[in-house]
Amino acid sequence: MNAGAPNPTVTHRPQQRCFETTVDGERCHLDYSLADAVMTIVHTFVPVALEGRGIAAALMRAALQSAREQGWKVYPQCSYAVAFLRKHPELAS
Repeated sequence: MNAGAPNPTVTHRPQQRCFETTVDGERCHLDYSLADAVMTIVHTFVPVALEGRGIAAALMRAALQSAREQGWKVYPQCSYAVAFLRKHPELAS
């Protein structure tokens, strides 16, 4: 995260298949599907006004940590997830 950026608390909502946080009153989220112990990350969303603050990365880290704890494989379908895992291959499960 950038200096001075918030360290958002990310909440996993398994019934909705998402991870989310609220920053400056705006909902940010990562959506996934789950089949055969494979978490497919289908979408990440951070409002334009909040971009560049590490929020999407915090959502990804929470999703990857959860997948690791559950023993799930991760398939990055959305472009952000693909780019994040290319940049941080050590976090791939």
